[in-house]
Amino acid sequence: MVFAYDRKFPALTGLLFFLPLFSLFAQRPVYSLSALVDSAQHYYPQLLQKQALLNGAEANVTDARHLFLPSLKANEQISLGTDNSIPGSYLSYGIIPSTSSGVREANTARSATGNIAILSAQYDLVDFGYRHAYIENAKSYVDLFEADRQKEIYSLKIRAARLYFGLLKDQFRLEVNKQNVARYENIFYIIRALTLSGLKPGSDSSLAKAELSKSRIVFNQTAGRIEQFKEQLSFLTGLPVQDLQIDTSAKTYIRLQSQLKNQGPDDRSNPFLDYYEKQENLFLSREKLTGKAYQPKIVLTANGWARGSAISYNDQFNALSQGLGYQRFNYLAGLSFQYDLFNGIHKHDKLRVSQFETKASREALQQEQLVLHSAYLQAASAIQTSETNLAELPVQLSSATDVYNQELAQYKAGIINLVDLTNAAFVLDRSQNDYIETLTDWYLAQLDKSWALGKLDNFISSIK
Repeated sequence: MVFAYDRKFPALTGLLFFLPLFSLFAQRPVYSLSALVDSAQHYYPQLLQKQALLNGAEANVTDARHLFLPSLKANEQISLGTDNSIPGSYLSYGIIPSTSSGVREANTARSATGNIAILSAQYDLVDFGYRHAYIENAKSYVDLFEADRQKEIYSLKIRAARLYFGLLKDQFRLEVNKQNVARYENIFYIIRALTLSGLKPGSDSSLAKAELSKSRIVFNQTAGRIEQFKEQLSFLTGLPVQDLQIDTSAKTYIRLQSQLKNQGPDDRSNPFLDYYEKQENLFLSREKLTGKAYQPKIVLTANGWARGSAISYNDQFNALSQGLGYQRFNYLAGLSFQYDLFNGIHKHDKLRVSQFETKASREALQQEQLVLHSAYLQAASAIQTSETNLAELPVQLSSATDVYNQELAQYKAGIINLVDLTNAAFVLDRSQNDYIETLTDWYLAQLDKSWALGKLDNFISSIK
């Protein structure tokens, strides 16, 4: 994947100890970082939840538009009751039954039927921008939910990428552990042969066996971490754990170093910033809606109705059946100007609430900008440190390999003791692990930099 030979780093040829790993997974289906991210985007349930919320917000825009359709109500009522009333006014409470006419000297208990049909229409002819502000506010929710969904996708991508590089590191580390086990097995077999021939003390054999056991424990721990990484990736992607083998033949470090070198800040494309911008836009639209909600209205109202009654115009009670038909027809239309004189106070209070919400969202946006800028600077510093070390580590690795081979030959010749040989084996193992650690740190720093710049997709697509 990342250890290709380049003239700038001739000592990288010493990294051929990783090649067995390539053949290890050659016959199995493998997944690139792009494939894992794509699988996560189509599987992760929380994204389905975000999509459902977005669909609901889009449906709410349609509802907002329909909310301003004219009101047209049809009513039909057949009644049976008395008709007794007296002169005088009262305030209607909404539950007092209506009695039309019925003012006479004496109270009567006679019943009469009645029939009334009403068609009532009402339309806000002029609302001074309230309708437009209401619909735009509904659209702002759509934008916010879409930004939230994109932010969740972006977070999912960075999580999958981190797990990918964590798994990649431990897969390479497992190969190093495997080689370390093989080295100590070789040392143990040599010492055992020398001990049996009487050339070395038995304590050397016991010490070598202890080091061999320790190397096997480290190998097992690494293998266990690999399974944990696979389980976490399976949780994100929905892929079975047993099928999760990642692609280890990605572009080389040298090529990626050149490709990613000139990335510059581009805050506009970062979904995290876009989310907070959309949140601020929502509060701004709500602020505008609040201002329009307390404007006056000019309302067009029209009514048409038909009535029937068993009581005639001269106050005669007729047969109940005569009150079931329509006898009189009327219509009424008019314009009304409606305004609550206390709206100025309510508008001022509500606007203060909205303005504080807008200010809070603006502060949140600025905070996120600072977070991303700081993350970018930290990643850039980590990249510089890693690249400096990557230029030096091949020298360390090559030297450690030469020292181990020399110490092994000297131990066989009886020139040095076992402590010197195990120290050389330890230095070689540490050098191999240092290279893996530093290279993975470089990749993770590039990942963090791309995340902060809003160019995560470019980075993920380059790892293939």
